[in-house]
Amino acid sequence: MTPHPILFIDHADALGGAERSLLLLMTFLDRNRWQPHLIAPPGQLAEEAAASGIPVHFQQLPRLRGSSRSLLDLWQRATNISKTAREIEAGFIHSNTIRATAYASLAARLASVPLVWHMRDFWLSESQPAAKWPDRLGKHIFCSAASRVVTNSRAVAQHLPCSDRASVLHNGIDLSHFDLAHAKQDNKAAICNEAGFPPDSPIVGMIGRTRPWKGQETFLQMALQLCEQEPEWRFLIVGGDPFGVHDDYEARLLALGSQPTLADRVHWTGQIADVRPALAAMDLFVHPGAPEPFGLVNIEAMAMARPVVAFAHGGIPEIVLHEETGLLVSPGDTAALAASVSRLLSAPEQSRSMGRAGRIRVEAHFRIERTVNQLEGLYRELVGND
Repeated sequence: MTPHPILFIDHADALGGAERSLLLLMTFLDRNRWQPHLIAPPGQLAEEAAASGIPVHFQQLPRLRGSSRSLLDLWQRATNISKTAREIEAGFIHSNTIRATAYASLAARLASVPLVWHMRDFWLSESQPAAKWPDRLGKHIFCSAASRVVTNSRAVAQHLPCSDRASVLHNGIDLSHFDLAHAKQDNKAAICNEAGFPPDSPIVGMIGRTRPWKGQETFLQMALQLCEQEPEWRFLIVGGDPFGVHDDYEARLLALGSQPTLADRVHWTGQIADVRPALAAMDLFVHPGAPEPFGLVNIEAMAMARPVVAFAHGGIPEIVLHEETGLLVSPGDTAALAASVSRLLSAPEQSRSMGRAGRIRVEAHFRIERTVNQLEGLYRELVGND
Protein backbone atom coordinates (compact mmCIF):
# COMPACT_ATOMS: atom_id res chain seq x y z
CA MET A 1 0.00 0.00 0.00
CA THR A 2 1.32 3.44 -0.93
CA PRO A 3 0.79 5.92 1.94
CA HIS A 4 -1.46 8.89 1.23
CA PRO A 5 0.47 12.19 1.59
CA ILE A 6 -1.11 14.73 3.95
CA LEU A 7 -0.01 18.36 4.07
CA PHE A 8 -0.29 19.81 7.59
CA ILE A 9 0.01 23.58 8.08
CA ASP A 10 0.85 25.58 11.21
CA HIS A 11 2.07 29.17 11.43
CA ALA A 12 3.98 28.93 14.73
CA ASP A 13 7.72 28.62 15.25
CA ALA A 14 7.40 27.79 18.97
CA LEU A 15 5.48 25.03 20.76
CA GLY A 16 2.13 25.86 22.27
CA GLY A 17 -0.59 23.38 23.11
CA ALA A 18 -1.87 23.30 19.51
CA GLU A 19 1.60 22.56 18.18
CA ARG A 20 2.33 19.84 20.72
CA SER A 21 -0.98 18.19 19.84
CA LEU A 22 -0.15 18.43 16.14
CA LEU A 23 3.23 16.79 16.65
CA LEU A 24 1.60 13.87 18.45
CA LEU A 25 -1.03 13.47 15.73
CA MET A 26 1.57 13.41 12.96
CA THR A 27 3.88 11.09 14.89
CA PHE A 28 1.22 8.51 15.73
CA LEU A 29 -0.40 8.30 12.29
CA ASP A 30 -0.16 4.89 10.66
CA ARG A 31 2.79 5.47 8.29
CA ASN A 32 1.74 2.47 6.21
CA ARG A 33 -1.37 4.41 5.25
CA TRP A 34 -0.48 8.10 5.72
CA GLN A 35 2.63 10.19 5.02
CA PRO A 36 2.53 13.49 6.91
CA HIS A 37 4.28 16.58 5.55
CA LEU A 38 4.46 19.88 7.44
CA ILE A 39 4.47 23.48 6.29
CA ALA A 40 5.76 25.72 9.08
CA PRO A 41 8.35 28.46 9.62
CA PRO A 42 11.82 27.59 10.95
CA GLY A 43 11.68 27.03 14.69
CA GLN A 44 11.02 24.48 17.39
CA LEU A 45 7.90 23.01 15.79
CA ALA A 46 9.69 22.40 12.49
CA GLU A 47 12.77 21.01 14.27
CA GLU A 48 10.81 18.50 16.33
CA ALA A 49 8.75 17.42 13.33
CA ALA A 50 11.91 16.85 11.29
CA ALA A 51 13.46 14.90 14.17
CA SER A 52 10.42 12.59 14.03
CA GLY A 53 11.07 11.90 10.35
CA ILE A 54 8.36 14.21 9.01
CA PRO A 55 9.31 16.16 5.85
CA VAL A 56 9.18 19.89 6.57
CA HIS A 57 8.56 22.55 3.92
CA PHE A 58 9.62 25.88 5.40
CA GLN A 59 7.17 28.71 4.86
CA GLN A 60 6.61 31.90 6.79
CA LEU A 61 2.93 32.66 7.27
CA PRO A 62 2.78 36.35 8.24
CA ARG A 63 0.06 37.81 10.42
CA LEU A 64 -2.81 38.99 8.23
CA ARG A 65 -4.97 40.97 10.66
CA GLY A 66 -4.07 44.66 10.51
CA SER A 67 -1.34 44.20 7.88
CA SER A 68 -1.18 46.48 4.84
CA ARG A 69 0.24 43.49 2.93
CA SER A 70 -2.45 41.02 3.97
CA LEU A 71 -3.97 40.40 0.53
CA LEU A 72 -0.57 40.13 -1.15
CA ASP A 73 0.78 37.81 1.56
CA LEU A 74 -2.36 35.70 1.44
CA TRP A 75 -2.14 35.21 -2.32
CA GLN A 76 1.61 34.61 -2.47
CA ARG A 77 1.82 32.16 0.44
CA ALA A 78 -1.37 30.33 -0.52
CA THR A 79 0.02 29.92 -4.03
CA ASN A 80 3.23 28.47 -2.60
CA ILE A 81 1.28 26.10 -0.36
CA SER A 82 -0.84 24.89 -3.28
CA LYS A 83 2.33 24.26 -5.27
CA THR A 84 3.73 22.14 -2.43
CA ALA A 85 0.44 20.24 -2.17
CA ARG A 86 0.61 19.37 -5.87
CA GLU A 87 4.30 18.45 -5.73
CA ILE A 88 3.82 15.93 -2.93
CA GLU A 89 0.46 14.83 -4.39
CA ALA A 90 -1.31 15.57 -1.12
CA GLY A 91 -4.70 13.92 -0.77
CA PHE A 92 -5.82 16.86 1.36
CA ILE A 93 -4.58 19.76 3.50
CA HIS A 94 -4.98 19.76 7.29
CA SER A 95 -4.74 23.22 8.91
CA ASN A 96 -3.88 23.33 12.60
CA THR A 97 -4.19 27.00 13.58
CA ILE A 98 -6.49 29.86 12.65
CA ARG A 99 -3.85 31.81 10.74
CA ALA A 100 -2.83 28.65 8.93
CA THR A 101 -6.47 28.06 7.98
CA ALA A 102 -6.70 31.48 6.31
CA TYR A 103 -3.85 30.46 4.01
CA ALA A 104 -4.88 26.82 3.72
CA SER A 105 -8.48 27.52 2.68
CA LEU A 106 -7.30 29.43 -0.39
CA ALA A 107 -4.43 27.01 -1.06
CA ALA A 108 -6.77 24.01 -1.00
CA ARG A 109 -9.01 25.66 -3.58
CA LEU A 110 -6.02 26.52 -5.79
CA ALA A 111 -4.70 22.94 -5.54
CA SER A 112 -8.17 21.40 -5.93
CA VAL A 113 -7.79 19.26 -2.80
CA PRO A 114 -10.05 18.93 0.28
CA LEU A 115 -9.38 20.94 3.44
CA VAL A 116 -9.56 19.56 6.98
CA TRP A 117 -10.02 22.54 9.31
CA HIS A 118 -8.87 21.75 12.85
CA MET A 119 -10.44 24.43 15.05
CA ARG A 120 -8.84 24.61 18.48
CA ASP A 121 -10.10 28.01 19.70
CA PHE A 122 -13.38 29.74 20.49
CA TRP A 123 -12.59 32.78 18.38
CA LEU A 124 -10.65 33.64 15.25
CA SER A 125 -8.73 36.14 17.37
CA GLU A 126 -6.61 35.50 20.44
CA SER A 127 -9.42 36.55 22.77
CA GLN A 128 -13.11 37.33 22.49
CA PRO A 129 -13.47 40.18 19.97
CA ALA A 130 -15.44 43.33 20.76
CA ALA A 131 -17.22 43.08 17.40
CA LYS A 132 -18.59 39.58 16.75
CA TRP A 133 -19.62 39.92 13.10
CA PRO A 134 -16.10 39.59 11.60
CA ASP A 135 -15.63 36.43 13.68
CA ARG A 136 -18.95 34.99 12.47
CA LEU A 137 -18.13 35.89 8.87
CA GLY A 138 -14.69 34.28 9.04
CA LYS A 139 -16.12 31.11 10.57
CA HIS A 140 -18.77 30.89 7.84
CA ILE A 141 -16.02 31.21 5.21
CA PHE A 142 -13.87 28.52 6.79
CA CYS A 143 -16.87 26.22 7.29
CA SER A 144 -17.73 26.59 3.61
CA ALA A 145 -14.13 25.95 2.53
CA ALA A 146 -13.60 22.85 4.68
CA SER A 147 -14.55 19.36 3.60
CA ARG A 148 -14.17 18.21 7.21
CA VAL A 149 -14.31 20.32 10.39
CA VAL A 150 -12.59 18.99 13.52
CA THR A 151 -12.77 20.58 16.98
CA ASN A 152 -10.93 19.66 20.16
CA SER A 153 -14.01 19.97 22.39
CA ARG A 154 -17.76 20.24 22.29
CA ALA A 155 -17.37 23.71 23.77
CA VAL A 156 -15.45 24.83 20.67
CA ALA A 157 -17.90 23.15 18.29
CA GLN A 158 -20.77 25.10 19.83
CA HIS A 159 -19.10 28.35 18.71
CA LEU A 160 -19.21 27.34 15.03
CA PRO A 161 -22.01 28.02 12.53
CA CYS A 162 -21.36 24.51 11.18
CA SER A 163 -21.40 22.83 14.59
CA ASP A 164 -23.81 20.20 13.29
CA ARG A 165 -21.10 18.75 11.03
CA ALA A 166 -18.10 19.27 13.30
CA SER A 167 -16.33 16.14 14.55
CA VAL A 168 -15.20 16.46 18.18
CA LEU A 169 -11.80 14.83 18.73
CA HIS A 170 -10.50 15.47 22.21
CA ASN A 171 -6.75 16.00 22.36
CA GLY A 172 -4.76 12.99 23.44
CA ILE A 173 -1.39 12.46 25.08
CA ASP A 174 1.29 9.81 24.82
CA LEU A 175 0.59 8.06 28.09
CA SER A 176 3.92 6.24 27.98
CA HIS A 177 5.51 9.67 28.42
CA PHE A 178 3.62 9.99 31.72
CA ASP A 179 4.60 6.63 33.14
CA LEU A 180 4.50 7.79 36.77
CA ALA A 181 8.23 7.16 37.09
CA HIS A 182 8.51 10.91 37.56
CA ALA A 183 6.22 10.79 40.58
CA LYS A 184 9.02 9.75 42.88
CA GLN A 185 9.72 11.74 46.01
CA ASP A 186 13.06 13.00 44.71
CA ASN A 187 11.24 15.21 42.19
CA LYS A 188 9.49 17.03 45.00
CA ALA A 189 12.74 17.27 46.94
CA ALA A 190 14.45 18.86 43.92
CA ILE A 191 11.65 21.42 43.47
CA CYS A 192 11.62 22.24 47.19
CA ASN A 193 15.38 22.65 47.20
CA GLU A 194 15.29 24.97 44.18
CA ALA A 195 12.36 26.99 45.57
CA GLY A 196 13.56 27.10 49.16
CA PHE A 197 10.41 25.29 50.33
CA PRO A 198 10.41 23.03 53.40
CA PRO A 199 10.69 19.46 52.09
CA ASP A 200 7.36 18.31 53.55
CA SER A 201 5.31 21.34 52.45
CA PRO A 202 2.07 20.64 50.54
CA ILE A 203 2.49 22.19 47.08
CA VAL A 204 -0.30 23.63 44.93
CA GLY A 205 0.66 24.30 41.32
CA MET A 206 -0.44 25.63 37.96
CA ILE A 207 1.04 25.54 34.45
CA GLY A 208 0.46 27.99 31.63
CA ARG A 209 1.92 30.69 29.43
CA THR A 210 2.17 34.03 31.21
CA ARG A 211 -0.92 35.51 29.60
CA PRO A 212 -3.85 37.13 31.44
CA TRP A 213 -6.39 34.46 30.41
CA LYS A 214 -4.21 31.69 31.84
CA GLY A 215 -5.09 32.93 35.32
CA GLN A 216 -1.80 33.48 37.13
CA GLU A 217 -3.23 36.57 38.79
CA THR A 218 -6.23 34.59 40.05
CA PHE A 219 -3.86 31.87 41.24
CA LEU A 220 -1.89 34.39 43.29
CA GLN A 221 -5.08 35.86 44.76
CA MET A 222 -6.13 32.35 45.72
CA ALA A 223 -2.69 31.72 47.22
CA LEU A 224 -2.98 34.88 49.29
CA GLN A 225 -6.24 33.64 50.80
CA LEU A 226 -4.78 30.20 51.53
CA CYS A 227 -1.58 31.56 53.08
CA GLU A 228 -3.65 33.39 55.65
CA GLN A 229 -5.34 30.08 56.48
CA GLU A 230 -2.35 27.68 56.35
CA PRO A 231 1.07 29.38 56.25
CA GLU A 232 2.92 26.12 55.53
CA TRP A 233 1.29 25.57 52.12
CA ARG A 234 3.42 26.49 49.09
CA PHE A 235 2.63 27.45 45.48
CA LEU A 236 4.36 26.63 42.21
CA ILE A 237 3.82 28.55 38.94
CA VAL A 238 5.18 26.93 35.78
CA GLY A 239 5.30 28.82 32.48
CA GLY A 240 6.86 31.69 30.60
CA ASP A 241 6.52 33.65 27.38
CA PRO A 242 7.51 31.22 24.59
CA PHE A 243 5.91 33.33 21.85
CA GLY A 244 7.72 36.51 22.86
CA VAL A 245 4.77 38.80 23.63
CA HIS A 246 6.94 40.94 25.93
CA ASP A 247 4.25 43.09 27.56
CA ASP A 248 4.03 44.13 31.22
CA TYR A 249 1.88 41.21 32.41
CA GLU A 250 4.75 39.18 33.83
CA ALA A 251 6.09 42.23 35.67
CA ARG A 252 2.66 42.78 37.24
CA LEU A 253 2.58 39.18 38.38
CA LEU A 254 6.04 39.40 39.92
CA ALA A 255 4.99 42.53 41.80
CA LEU A 256 1.90 40.78 43.14
CA GLY A 257 3.88 37.69 44.12
CA SER A 258 6.57 39.67 45.89
CA GLN A 259 4.32 41.05 48.61
CA PRO A 260 5.38 39.83 52.07
CA THR A 261 2.69 37.18 52.55
CA LEU A 262 3.60 35.44 49.28
CA ALA A 263 7.27 36.23 48.72
CA ASP A 264 8.72 33.05 50.23
CA ARG A 265 5.72 30.86 49.49
CA VAL A 266 5.50 31.18 45.68
CA HIS A 267 8.09 29.81 43.25
CA TRP A 268 8.23 30.61 39.53
CA THR A 269 10.00 28.12 37.28
CA GLY A 270 9.67 30.09 34.03
CA GLN A 271 9.24 28.20 30.78
CA ILE A 272 10.39 24.58 31.02
CA ALA A 273 10.40 21.90 28.33
CA ASP A 274 9.43 18.98 30.56
CA VAL A 275 6.60 19.64 33.01
CA ARG A 276 6.47 16.12 34.46
CA PRO A 277 8.85 16.69 37.41
CA ALA A 278 6.94 19.86 38.32
CA LEU A 279 3.61 18.02 38.15
CA ALA A 280 5.07 15.22 40.27
CA ALA A 281 6.09 17.76 42.90
CA MET A 282 2.54 19.11 43.19
CA ASP A 283 0.04 17.68 45.64
CA LEU A 284 -2.74 19.05 43.48
CA PHE A 285 -3.13 21.00 40.26
CA VAL A 286 -5.16 24.17 39.77
CA HIS A 287 -6.48 25.55 36.50
CA PRO A 288 -7.50 29.13 37.35
CA GLY A 289 -7.82 30.72 33.90
CA ALA A 290 -10.46 31.96 31.50
CA PRO A 291 -12.53 29.40 29.53
CA GLU A 292 -10.17 27.07 27.71
CA PRO A 293 -11.07 25.56 24.34
CA PHE A 294 -9.64 22.34 25.75
CA GLY A 295 -6.94 22.55 28.42
CA LEU A 296 -4.31 19.90 27.63
CA VAL A 297 -2.36 20.51 30.82
CA ASN A 298 -5.29 19.21 32.87
CA ILE A 299 -4.93 15.85 31.14
CA GLU A 300 -1.20 15.88 31.81
CA ALA A 301 -1.84 16.55 35.50
CA MET A 302 -4.41 13.74 35.63
CA ALA A 303 -1.98 11.41 33.85
CA MET A 304 0.44 12.10 36.70
CA ALA A 305 -2.35 11.12 39.13
CA ARG A 306 -2.87 14.65 40.40
CA PRO A 307 -6.38 15.86 41.33
CA VAL A 308 -7.50 19.00 39.50
CA VAL A 309 -9.29 22.04 40.89
CA ALA A 310 -10.67 24.33 38.18
CA PHE A 311 -13.40 26.68 37.08
CA ALA A 312 -16.31 24.85 35.43
CA HIS A 313 -16.24 26.49 32.02
CA GLY A 314 -15.00 25.98 28.48
CA GLY A 315 -13.74 22.50 27.71
CA ILE A 316 -12.72 21.72 31.31
CA PRO A 317 -15.95 19.89 32.31
CA GLU A 318 -15.33 17.53 29.37
CA ILE A 319 -12.04 16.57 31.03
CA VAL A 320 -12.40 16.90 34.81
CA LEU A 321 -15.27 15.03 36.49
CA HIS A 322 -16.50 16.90 39.56
CA GLU A 323 -16.06 14.95 42.80
CA GLU A 324 -14.41 12.11 40.89
CA THR A 325 -11.14 13.36 39.35
CA GLY A 326 -11.17 16.78 40.98
CA LEU A 327 -13.38 19.67 41.96
CA LEU A 328 -15.05 22.23 39.68
CA VAL A 329 -16.28 25.59 40.97
CA SER A 330 -18.31 28.47 39.58
CA PRO A 331 -16.31 30.50 37.05
CA GLY A 332 -14.59 33.51 38.55
CA ASP A 333 -15.23 32.52 42.16
CA THR A 334 -11.72 32.74 43.61
CA ALA A 335 -12.95 32.09 47.14
CA ALA A 336 -14.56 28.83 46.01
CA LEU A 337 -11.34 27.89 44.22
CA ALA A 338 -9.41 28.46 47.46
CA ALA A 339 -11.98 26.52 49.48
CA SER A 340 -11.74 23.53 47.14
CA VAL A 341 -7.95 23.52 47.35
CA SER A 342 -8.16 23.73 51.14
CA ARG A 343 -10.64 20.85 51.22
CA LEU A 344 -8.38 18.50 49.25
CA LEU A 345 -5.17 19.46 51.01
CA SER A 346 -6.96 18.80 54.30
CA ALA A 347 -8.12 15.36 53.07
CA PRO A 348 -5.01 13.78 51.53
CA GLU A 349 -6.56 10.32 51.07
CA GLN A 350 -9.51 11.75 49.13
CA SER A 351 -7.06 13.82 47.12
CA ARG A 352 -4.98 10.76 46.23
CA SER A 353 -8.13 8.82 45.33
CA MET A 354 -9.17 11.55 42.90
CA GLY A 355 -5.68 11.54 41.45
CA ARG A 356 -5.87 7.81 40.79
CA ALA A 357 -9.30 8.22 39.20
CA GLY A 358 -7.86 10.93 36.95
CA ARG A 359 -5.14 8.61 35.72
CA ILE A 360 -7.74 5.94 34.92
CA ARG A 361 -9.86 8.48 33.04
CA VAL A 362 -6.92 9.54 30.90
CA GLU A 363 -6.12 5.91 30.12
CA ALA A 364 -9.71 5.36 28.95
CA HIS A 365 -10.47 8.59 27.10
CA PHE A 366 -7.43 10.74 26.35
CA ARG A 367 -4.74 8.50 24.87
CA ILE A 368 -3.26 9.81 21.62
CA GLU A 369 -3.88 6.42 20.00
CA ARG A 370 -7.62 6.91 20.51
CA THR A 371 -7.56 10.42 19.04
CA VAL A 372 -5.53 9.31 16.01
CA ASN A 373 -7.83 6.36 15.39
CA GLN A 374 -10.80 8.73 15.24
CA LEU A 375 -8.92 11.13 12.98
CA GLU A 376 -7.87 8.39 10.58
CA GLY A 377 -11.54 7.46 10.25
CA LEU A 378 -12.22 10.97 8.92
CA TYR A 379 -9.24 10.72 6.60
CA ARG A 380 -10.51 7.45 5.14
CA GLU A 381 -13.80 9.16 4.35
CA LEU A 382 -11.89 11.75 2.32
CA VAL A 383 -9.72 9.37 0.29
CA GLY A 384 -11.90 6.27 0.32
CA ASN A 385 -11.34 3.15 2.38
CA ASP A 386 -8.50 1.81 0.23
